[in-house]
Amino acid sequence: MVRIIDRRFDSKNKSAVNRQRFMRRFKQQIRKAVSGAIEGRSIRDLENGEEVAIPARDLSEPSLHHGRGGTWEQVFSGNDQFSAGDLINRPLGGGAGGSGQGKASNEGEHEDDFVFQLSREEFLDLFFEDLELPRLVRTQLAKVTEYKTQRAGFTADGVPANINIIRSMRSALGRRLALGSPYAGKLRELQQQLDELLAHCNGDQACEDSEEACALREEIERLREKIEQIPFIERFDLRYNNRIRVPCPTTRAVMFCLMDVSGSMSEERKSTAKRFFMLLYLFLTRSYEHIEVVFIRHHTVAKEVDEDEFFHSRESGGTVVSSALLLMRDILRQRYANGQWNIYGAQASDGDNWDNDSPLCSQLLGRDILPSCQYFAYIEITAGEPQNLWREYARIADEQPHFAMQRIESPADIYPVFRELFKKTIL
Repeated sequence: MVRIIDRRFDSKNKSAVNRQRFMRRFKQQIRKAVSGAIEGRSIRDLENGEEVAIPARDLSEPSLHHGRGGTWEQVFSGNDQFSAGDLINRPLGGGAGGSGQGKASNEGEHEDDFVFQLSREEFLDLFFEDLELPRLVRTQLAKVTEYKTQRAGFTADGVPANINIIRSMRSALGRRLALGSPYAGKLRELQQQLDELLAHCNGDQACEDSEEACALREEIERLREKIEQIPFIERFDLRYNNRIRVPCPTTRAVMFCLMDVSGSMSEERKSTAKRFFMLLYLFLTRSYEHIEVVFIRHHTVAKEVDEDEFFHSRESGGTVVSSALLLMRDILRQRYANGQWNIYGAQASDGDNWDNDSPLCSQLLGRDILPSCQYFAYIEITAGEPQNLWREYARIADEQPHFAMQRIESPADIYPVFRELFKKTIL
């Protein structure tokens, strides 16, 4: 009998191929589950994947069987309610099969839905598989050259804290062997001659104390002293760990989230904006190693806040959108004006702005903000007609290819609108 023992190092991932095949087969069901997974998550909650359930009926395998054979006829009665492939609703009533109030039965079978866990990478890959960041081909990513320290062998110069004891002792031992080798060879020859002389003496004390024997003993002692005088370690034996700084180019981005919190922005609209900002943050993490998020909320006055206050503060007031754009411009100039950041902006509002302020918003966005941005998206969360801010921004959208605007009427529109803003461009 042959026994095969799998001792491969990657034996823990032997099912990875089957898992990928399974995900390709049920991609539509998995994608549908993933698209609704962002409800209730924090904008930076990326550590967990998602639990996906696939209905048991979708897992059924096709089967082949013999037909009835022969020639036969069948008559189907017509109906005005159902077509081929329709699912018939469960009948109403007090039966055990209808309302679930009947007695338990010892017949029938049922299969639960299949549930499995998506990893973080699988979750994000499915979520953004057919999206891209605009202008990445036409605008080179800004790179920041950071440095990391790494080992680079040994050096003869350094500070005591970096001494490598093993290499230093190895160097000292090699030096002592090299300097003492001639003496050691001569010492072995003299010791051999002395031993032969004493062997011929056969215990004769006069022979052992002869002039020749004494001369050999003196020479041996002199050579041993020379070997012992070789220093155990010299300064040039010391070896230090050598560490060098290696440039490590990285890409990083900053994302500005601007939200209108005036009286006309209800909690439902704020929740819609939160979900959009979360999608944008998730998307940017797929292309950049370092992401900073700047939260700006405004009514008549704008201020930079943290995430919790951005989404949950109850402060409200009138609407002056230009205050948020002015604050964003000032932050750009103070923190991100060195050309080492990829800048993205997203503005969420219901579009209801003070009439005299909308032209100023258009001027600030087109002249001061967009030239520094990789991409800027404006979403108007309203079910009514476009507001004055939308009309002002529409003029910029015709001139600036990296400015996009979309309207969201309900939470169901968030993901379709996001995909429209960041869909891949077919060249």
